[in-house]
Amino acid sequence: MAAAEMCVRSSRELWTILIGRSALRDQTQIEAELDRNWERLLSGLSYYKPPSSASAEKLKADKDVAPPMKDFGFRISKFLGLDEQQSVQILQCYLQEDYRGTRDALKSVLQDERQSQALLLKVFDYYYEERMCMLRCVLLLLTYFQDERHPYRAEYSKCVDKLEKELVFKYRHHFELLFRAEAPSWETHGNLMTERQVSRWFLQCLREQALLLEIIFLYYAYFEMAPNDLLAFTKIFKDQGFGSRQTNRHLVDKSMDALIDRIGYFSSLILVEGMDIDFLHKCALEDRTEEHQFANTPAVCKEMDQLLQTFGDIPHHAPVLLAWVLLRHTLSPDESSPVIRRIGNTSLQLGVFQYLTSMLKALGGSGNNCTASTARMCVYGLISFVITSFEEDALGSQQHLIDAACEVLAAPSLAELFWETKPTLGLGMILDSAMGMFPQKIGPLLQLLTALLSDKSTAKRVYSFLDKMSYYTEVYKRKPNDILSHEDETIWRRQTPKLIYPLGLGQTNLRMPLGTLGQVVLGEQGYMVRWDYSYSCWTLFTCEIEMLLHVVSTADVIQHCQRVKPILDLVHKVISTDWSISDCLLPITSRIYMLLQRLTSVINPPIDVIASCVNCLTVLAARMPAKVWADLHHTGFLPFASSPVTSIAQSISAEGMKAGNYGNLLILIEQPQGEYAVTIAFLRLITTLVKGQLGSTQNKGLIPCVLLVLKEMLPTYHKWRYNAYGVRERIGCLILELIHAILNLNPEGEGSALSLQSLCIYSLANTEAGQAVVNIMGVGVDTIDVVMAAQPSSGGSEGPGQMLIQTVKLAFSVTNNVIRLKPPSDNVSPLEQALTQHGGHGNNLIAILAKYIYHKHDPALPRLAIQLLKRLATVAPMSVYACLGSDAAAIRDAFLTRLQSKTEDMRIKVMILEFLTIAVETQPGLIELFLNLELKNGAEGSKEFLLGEWSCLQVVLELIDSRQQGKYWCPPLLHRAALSFLHALWQDRRDSAISVLHTKEKFWENLATPLFGTLPPPSETTEPCILETCALVMKIICLEIYYVASGSLEKSLKDTLVKFSSSKRYEYWSMYVTSLVYHMAETEGDGIRSVTECQMLVSAWRMLLILSTSHSDVMQLTDGSVREQLFLDVLSGTKAALLVPMSVPCLRLGSMLATLLLILLKQWKSVLVSAPDILDPLAQVLESILQADQQLMERTKAKVFSALLSVLQSLQQKEDEPPHIPQLPQLLLSVCETAQEETLALLDSTRHAAVFGESVSEDKDSMETDTAPRALHKDQRDGVCVLALHLAKELCKMDVEGDHWLQVMRKLPVIPSILGTLELSLRLKQNLHFTEAALHLLLTMSHTQQGAAAVAGAGVIQSICLPLLSVHEISTNGASQSSGFSRKSQDAPSWPGVYRLSMSLMESLLKTLRYNFLNDALDFVGVHQERILQCLNAVRTVQSLACLDEADHTVGFLLQLSHFCKEWQFHLPQLLRDVQVNLCYLCQTCTYLLHSKKMLRHYLQTKNGDAIPAGPLPRSQRAPQTPSKQPSSEEEQAEHRALQTVQCSLLKILSKTLAALRHFTPDFCQILLDQSLDLAQYNILFVLSFTTPAFESDVAPSFGTLLATINVSLSMLGEVEKKKEPAPSNVGSSFEETKPVKSLLMFSMENCFHVLISQAVRYLKDPTVHLRDKQRMKQELSSELSTLLSSLNRYFRRGSPSSPAGGLLPYPQGKPSASGSKSRLEGQDLIQLVQAFVKHVQR
Repeated sequence: MAAAEMCVRSSRELWTILIGRSALRDQTQIEAELDRNWERLLSGLSYYKPPSSASAEKLKADKDVAPPMKDFGFRISKFLGLDEQQSVQILQCYLQEDYRGTRDALKSVLQDERQSQALLLKVFDYYYEERMCMLRCVLLLLTYFQDERHPYRAEYSKCVDKLEKELVFKYRHHFELLFRAEAPSWETHGNLMTERQVSRWFLQCLREQALLLEIIFLYYAYFEMAPNDLLAFTKIFKDQGFGSRQTNRHLVDKSMDALIDRIGYFSSLILVEGMDIDFLHKCALEDRTEEHQFANTPAVCKEMDQLLQTFGDIPHHAPVLLAWVLLRHTLSPDESSPVIRRIGNTSLQLGVFQYLTSMLKALGGSGNNCTASTARMCVYGLISFVITSFEEDALGSQQHLIDAACEVLAAPSLAELFWETKPTLGLGMILDSAMGMFPQKIGPLLQLLTALLSDKSTAKRVYSFLDKMSYYTEVYKRKPNDILSHEDETIWRRQTPKLIYPLGLGQTNLRMPLGTLGQVVLGEQGYMVRWDYSYSCWTLFTCEIEMLLHVVSTADVIQHCQRVKPILDLVHKVISTDWSISDCLLPITSRIYMLLQRLTSVINPPIDVIASCVNCLTVLAARMPAKVWADLHHTGFLPFASSPVTSIAQSISAEGMKAGNYGNLLILIEQPQGEYAVTIAFLRLITTLVKGQLGSTQNKGLIPCVLLVLKEMLPTYHKWRYNAYGVRERIGCLILELIHAILNLNPEGEGSALSLQSLCIYSLANTEAGQAVVNIMGVGVDTIDVVMAAQPSSGGSEGPGQMLIQTVKLAFSVTNNVIRLKPPSDNVSPLEQALTQHGGHGNNLIAILAKYIYHKHDPALPRLAIQLLKRLATVAPMSVYACLGSDAAAIRDAFLTRLQSKTEDMRIKVMILEFLTIAVETQPGLIELFLNLELKNGAEGSKEFLLGEWSCLQVVLELIDSRQQGKYWCPPLLHRAALSFLHALWQDRRDSAISVLHTKEKFWENLATPLFGTLPPPSETTEPCILETCALVMKIICLEIYYVASGSLEKSLKDTLVKFSSSKRYEYWSMYVTSLVYHMAETEGDGIRSVTECQMLVSAWRMLLILSTSHSDVMQLTDGSVREQLFLDVLSGTKAALLVPMSVPCLRLGSMLATLLLILLKQWKSVLVSAPDILDPLAQVLESILQADQQLMERTKAKVFSALLSVLQSLQQKEDEPPHIPQLPQLLLSVCETAQEETLALLDSTRHAAVFGESVSEDKDSMETDTAPRALHKDQRDGVCVLALHLAKELCKMDVEGDHWLQVMRKLPVIPSILGTLELSLRLKQNLHFTEAALHLLLTMSHTQQGAAAVAGAGVIQSICLPLLSVHEISTNGASQSSGFSRKSQDAPSWPGVYRLSMSLMESLLKTLRYNFLNDALDFVGVHQERILQCLNAVRTVQSLACLDEADHTVGFLLQLSHFCKEWQFHLPQLLRDVQVNLCYLCQTCTYLLHSKKMLRHYLQTKNGDAIPAGPLPRSQRAPQTPSKQPSSEEEQAEHRALQTVQCSLLKILSKTLAALRHFTPDFCQILLDQSLDLAQYNILFVLSFTTPAFESDVAPSFGTLLATINVSLSMLGEVEKKKEPAPSNVGSSFEETKPVKSLLMFSMENCFHVLISQAVRYLKDPTVHLRDKQRMKQELSSELSTLLSSLNRYFRRGSPSSPAGGLLPYPQGKPSASGSKSRLEGQDLIQLVQAFVKHVQR
């Protein structure tokens, strides 16, 4: 991009790298940076040179710099007084890091006078920041080069070794130059150098002086200062007046006082440090003072004496004078003592101890601030030695000394150091003197001890120190009566025991026993007695608190509060440092509640004591929140609700809420006074309570407290009166911390709708509280920069700037969480409106958020701002691009600059890419801006694009470049984010961007690199994001293959896929994914961090394999052995995941793999043929998932059932006989259990729906049920219930003997459950899929004797017979025929199909059980007689497949029933006659339709619409484009196929009809031979007529019908014979196809002859028939049959198929080779029979 990485690092970038906030985190990288830049650091400010003509000439000659940049460089040089080349360098760095415009706009900015002036001032600020950053780098090195805890200590130390010799000399020189420098003016620096800029220059000058002195001070903390250097520094500081006598002092204003003080402090500290008081103290103790460096330099000492005698006019002199007094007093006590005494007195007059206290406070807390800690160490040495060397009384007020000591002891290590030194030395003596006044003066001792607490060991020491106090000091104005005194009144003795506190009986007290001795000193206040009495101070503290409770409403309260406050502060420090001591302090802590209650209710409550009480309770609440909460509840301190809170509306209105004592304090005392100690303590307490589990358990009780914060504090706190700077920011930060804690509560366990979290979310989304948070976020990057720049400290970790940054960060986080957790609603909340409203001039919040990208101090701030932008871009209906307005391009450049920077913090880069990934889908305008695609050749119509100079794709391509992987600037997380962005482009089909990426060289190769790597085993995976990276690559490749036609795929992608296949990567990834699933199964998904990433990888792998089933050529997955291996891996993975029924992550993975398994089973049929046993693992999986959470496993169960179905069906196809399955018994049991549960559940939900009038959807696709829990069981084609029934049916087929079924039936009442639900479903005409599946199962069962008996015994006829009536509503006229016999494909589920299935079931049961089922069968035929007769009639008018199918099933059932003719005649004689008549008519209809193909085709086309194709046409066969009258060959073929299908159906119906009629007419052997046959029991079926029947309904079936049937059969046989010979016209016909047709024809012909002969003999024997008619019949028959015989003879000579005997449908089993001879024999039999009959007739 335009501004590539600079060859010279800017100082700010170097500073960022050294503090570890950049991408360079490794020690070697830090060392390399320091090696490269140590000379610059040594040069310090002299690195920046003044202008020179040589430099100007070089710049003019430099051709790499553009002329406008050169010109501007010269302007910068003049304005800053900086070398010309460095000026251009500074400009380039500024443009790279801080410039907020676009590069295109820069040209016009440089040319425009006004704009270029503004730019010049910005560069001015940037240059000053650069100088400061350079000094901060040196300060950082000096801070940590000896800190063992710092990760870069060794590297810093090496660098400091290089700097050590010359650093101070150079930096002292810089300091002198700075304070002597003349202020710039407009004459010297150009007319931009206004007064304001001069003031800005001077401020910078002071800052640099302070920072240089800080560096020098830290340097001398580690290295010794030579006496001459001390003298030189003293002279310099004297000249400069310790900062106050600046050359340009006329420029000093009030705002600079803090900086000038800072210069004074460091000047003073440098001189004290230079005297090396610590070493002096050591030398004095060991009596070797001559070793000190000042012992042998009398000349320097003399000159210093003279210099220091002139000091004393400013406070900064005080410590220097005191230190010099010590030095001279120790080294030469006799020499020049008056001088020393005078200097000492001056020091005390200047208030040295007050000065030290204020100095240390001004330098800041010593948490992370090394300078402050070092200063405290320095002062500690000074004070310790002073107290050891001089009498305490000579040092002024004890309190000032204690204050200074306490401030010093704030440094962490000094408290431990104190306890290790002898109590007679140093500060131990102050402690001793404070103890001498205890408890008369309680404050000093406790103040010191509180400061001496720093860790657990010191806490225990303080506790035991106070637990064993041996003196008790008190003051008497007069001598009491109960005392015996010594003569000289120096010792008193108690004559009576004394209770020290006037408290009631039974209360804690101290009792001084009789005979106690006390030392007496007479002073101004009277007698001060120090009793020799041992007691525990902790008891005394309890008594003090009790006393305060007693006097709380009297005038003594203020005095007592002053005694109790130090106690509370000490207790707070003790328990927060070492919790284990808290039990011992229970007497004190338990009284705090009462104290709080009493103190808050007095007229002028002591705010500081109340704050101390609350602080103590906060520490207690961190460990035992429930107890603190319960006890606090009774104090009335916290806000509370006077009536129970029930709704958010009631809460927000604050109805029934009381502010409590705290609320009154805030409004009546704190706000008017401007001091907020209690508020700060209150906020911390509530936050602690919320975090300590109470947020979940006591949320109702905490609501009033939180509501007070949300309603009364957050919206208005910024308007309150404040006395101190920084308190407002602190309160804001604490309020947001509280809300942040509430929003991060775990929502589990919050039963009610009203919770703390919902209250916060509602309040922030809809009230002023939300606006307050928006205002905090709207502070903006510029304000933060100003506050940071105004901080006097050297960029430490504390101060108002850091507090402000923390507050804004919390506001981002809170807003993000509110939007994330807000319940979805149609109305836009005020918060969302405020966030997304468009303001003019880039003034809206979106633009402000985006501009945080310019913030440099804290990388978390821009990161959180982008995260919030990402959230808003997802949920808010607005265009981010529009909100950015004219700044959009500049902000884009800033984003991309940070994204492409090699040193930028990696997490910001990841967040930017995640934001862009979201923007692809939701922000079209913004993503176009970032893609920055330009039309090739600039042509409008052109569709080719090029990458623009500022395109995010440049960066993304760099990140996925295989050569960059593993480099520090491209860690795995960033690589993952880049791929996620690319995946979003593919998913959203951003074709312009994709087309540009296609043109990039090695794009696919680089993209696919992760797939060719080798990952560590799943148990050792350290970077879960690598899994996601591989998943994203797989998905991108899949999307490309799916959307792009295989012919148009890039060659490089095809090559990559070939390489993928040839490198055995399919096998590798299959193995890896399986091992990943195994690892998850072993750890049950708990011990693995990367559950989401694992699921992503499995999902992507699934997508890849599913796609490979349809695109196997492109994806190079055609090898059967590889497929088998992949399939087996998927199977074992599925098994492993689903065998962990208690782990939700594993079950989810298993469910994903089960889908894949099912698809592979359906698509890769070859796998099933070659694969080993698949059933066993599937059976185990089924066992496992039946134990898991049923709601979660609903879809998985369905998938496993489907897989089992596929396997079983393929097994049946593979082998002729049902195979042996060892898992059958267990499988049957599991499946039947499921079927029963699901059936009963369906029954309940159907009843429920019927009662409540809800419709149960029938055909709804059930893919959605993965996510939504289902309230009611619905009947679905792929639902568990239906699949379980189908699977049970397949298993039933496998169980040939039926034994296993029988065992299951004994255990489970499956059939009654099924029949119960079936009955209800039929009655309500619902649950079609279930009904079909159930009938299929019952049908399969009915094929075996045991199964049929079980089905019939369970009451199948009661469940089906009557309810089935509702399936076919029969209307009186014939209109219902078309509805009843719809043209729906016969395979699709339909209610007519259910009826047909029921008919088949009856047929099968009757066939298997015979007489045992006869009565039921007759009941069935009686109930459904209308439909049966109507169906037999319908064939004549409707030849749809559905109608023919039903006729086929009906005739099949009647055929079975015809075996029981006598019983039928007895029970239903009329129906029998009707059926016989209808069957005869049906025979006539079928014959006619088979005879006349033209007529049949005509009927098919006109009555039933167009011809029904046998199957859907292939997709490739489209209708021809040109209109043509001749139908195309495809249409003809389709019509021909439809005709053949209908003919075949008609033939089946005909054959069954004739077989049934054969049972309704006497057996001809019997009628010929049995003379006693009762003819009356057989009806005459055919009338005596020999004409070929016409297609009319009123023409009765006759002998002509039967003869016509035989003729048609013969002619069709002839046609079939012709088809056997190969002919091109008969496409698709083969011998295999014709075989069943031949058998059917032979069967029909045989039966027809039988019926014909039987009916003829019946006529001949019937006495009621006229003789003439008999004669005519003989003649007609003999001539017709003779003709037929000759045809038959001709046909059988050629060879014909066998005809099956009996009344069954033919499925020939015989071997083909024998069929010819066999058929001839059977044909001969038939001919002989007919011949015999003809002879009989002719007789």
